[in-house]
Amino acid sequence: MATEVVSAFDVTAPIVRRKQLEATNYGGMFTEYDFGEYGTFATDEPVAHGGTGEGPSPLQTVLGALCGCESITFNRTATEMDFSYEGISFAAQFTIDIRGRLGVRGVTQHFQTVRVEATVTTTESEERLAEVVAETEARCPVFNLINDAGVKLEVRWIRAPAEAS
Repeated sequence: MATEVVSAFDVTAPIVRRKQLEATNYGGMFTEYDFGEYGTFATDEPVAHGGTGEGPSPLQTVLGALCGCESITFNRTATEMDFSYEGISFAAQFTIDIRGRLGVRGVTQHFQTVRVEATVTTTESEERLAEVVAETEARCPVFNLINDAGVKLEVRWIRAPAEAS
């Protein structure tokens, strides 16, 4: 038997988390996801693109995942950096050349451009916000997944003044 005592802040060894889901598609564009204790979710395509229009497209969910992941990562980072804020609102969009999805070789199948506008309501300064944003973007898994794919990623963080408390 080997017993070991280490610091909770020892990050020299990998810390691996596993998450899982189940997804089912019945021969169309509609796919249902089961996240276990977090419920179900569906993706689809608009009727005009051959789907039933009963859910967002998978690419829209990636955009949503980016906003959600940035929000969570921002919150954790802000807490560590003692940065106070009231909330963040996101507006996001993407461009894609659908020829890649249609099988045209040499055309990228994923996003060409992702644009995000994140408005942070805070009494903190723009300089402090910039510090939290830099650390957030360095840590955010979905941001870095998209960035590492070579997508042109344009993120604009806006400081919206909050009422001083």
